[in-house]
Amino acid sequence: MFLAVILLGDCASRDRRFEWPPSAPGGTEWIDGKTGHKVIRLSRREGPNEVFYFRQNPFTAAGDKMVFMGYTDQGRCAFTLDLKTLEIRQITTCNTALEAVAPKSRLLYYVRGDTVFSTHLDTLETHKVAEVPHHYTWGRGLSVNADETMLAGCYCLGEEKFYQSNMPRKQWIREIWKSRLPNALYTIDVQTGKINELFHENEWLGHVQFSPTDPTLIAFCHEGPGHELDRMWIIRSDGTGLRKLYEKKWPRELQTHEFWSPDGTKIWCDFQTPQLPAQVMPFLEVVTYPRFYLASVDPHTLDLKRYGYPMRYASRHFNISPDQTMFCGDGEGGRFRLCPSGKWIFLYQIKEGKLKARRLCSMAGHDWKTGPEPNTHFTPDGKWVVFQSDVQGTTQVYAVAVDREQ
Repeated sequence: MFLAVILLGDCASRDRRFEWPPSAPGGTEWIDGKTGHKVIRLSRREGPNEVFYFRQNPFTAAGDKMVFMGYTDQGRCAFTLDLKTLEIRQITTCNTALEAVAPKSRLLYYVRGDTVFSTHLDTLETHKVAEVPHHYTWGRGLSVNADETMLAGCYCLGEEKFYQSNMPRKQWIREIWKSRLPNALYTIDVQTGKINELFHENEWLGHVQFSPTDPTLIAFCHEGPGHELDRMWIIRSDGTGLRKLYEKKWPRELQTHEFWSPDGTKIWCDFQTPQLPAQVMPFLEVVTYPRFYLASVDPHTLDLKRYGYPMRYASRHFNISPDQTMFCGDGEGGRFRLCPSGKWIFLYQIKEGKLKARRLCSMAGHDWKTGPEPNTHFTPDGKWVVFQSDVQGTTQVYAVAVDREQ
């Protein structure tokens, strides 16, 4: 049975064949009524479920399983999904945080309490990796290096008081950034449990991610108000080789939500520059539209390449296919000032030096203001884009076909 996405906006009446979410009990597959692409629900279990953050790989190297997170009576636990049969299996029975998949060794690393554990995705064999200071558990991570011998993460000492405050999100982001608290990057040897704090500074750190091919190269960012900081950095796991990846040319430029290419030769990011009037008079940035690009930086040569696209195709997060021929994005929700729309899961390709967009499925029913960020991922075969949405009332995990024929 095929069901589909609700027709909104320019449609005067609703066609129930194209309804989102599907109204039939147990509806788990449908055809999007506006794009013709097949959409399936992957998280076919009770309770809310979540995908990994966009830059964190949830798949095994063999491409047979995906890990996602689901809420149970035991807390936030990890589950595997068989990508062929769609069979779901719970693999942790405790509150699970800072999760990261080691794709080749088929291990899930995670934090429970003040301890890092690993659990095998098939046998469920579980081992203690290391005990960590309590403030690590409020930080960001984990990331697994290319030869799967180290984990990396970061913390900001005292950040939890901001998360637990009643301040609006934009305010506490600015307040943490302004506070210039002690921050550090750290690694954990997965065999010995040895912890090494390799870099300290009084800047808010985040998005720690090992290169997918170089076991000692780490990308990280400076967090905070994106227009006001130099975001993208790399460093070696022994603390050497600190390097800024890009020097801003104009006030109010923005680089954000960076991610590695699968071959480790580039770091991609959302890249925005002010229009000419705002370059001359920066205060005009708030009343003009920026120029939008998907950009890549070579971490060795710092060569920068930018691929422009219209603002209506903007996404909060981009991701790249395993064969590096396509990108996906999770839309923006139409919140860029007078942006006409952005409530889609997008597919992108670079053609003639520009980023060309195609709509995969509607996100018109998603709560962009308070709901989860969709966080798109390509499946290992490149045929599906996985995302999350609260369109059925609770956050669930879905996939949309890249091709209409699937």
